[in-house]
Amino acid sequence: MLAAVLALAHAPPALAQAAADPAPLAFTDAAEEARFHALTSELRCVMCQNQSLADSNAQIAHDMRREVLALMRQGRSDAEIKQHLVQRYGEFVLYRPTVDSHTWLLWFGPGLILLGGAAVVWTIVRRRAQAAPARDDDAPSEHEW
Repeated sequence: MLAAVLALAHAPPALAQAAADPAPLAFTDAAEEARFHALTSELRCVMCQNQSLADSNAQIAHDMRREVLALMRQGRSDAEIKQHLVQRYGEFVLYRPTVDSHTWLLWFGPGLILLGGAAVVWTIVRRRAQAAPARDDDAPSEHEW
């Protein structure tokens, strides 16, 4: 048991992480490459902070790009590929999640905050206008020369 633990501790780093395929992706034609880049730019790396699948250098992003290309070659549509990745990784994988009960605040929250702020400003201005003394324009001004 101790020998096995020592062997794992001194194992080369390549054994500690799943072996990555260093070969770049090969596309059959320019249309496939364009579709791939468009699709991966709309998908989020599940490990990185706000990086698209196309921009990330994380190992999982490499794996996900290979998965996307494999799904494309199986003849799946973009919507089917996105749905497959959502089932596997959740809505987080989409930069533009669908509007539903889980994401309505994400879509409409900024507008609601803007409307709430406008209502607060309107209320403050209206109260100040009512509280200000009425100005008598017919009376002679003290500042007239």
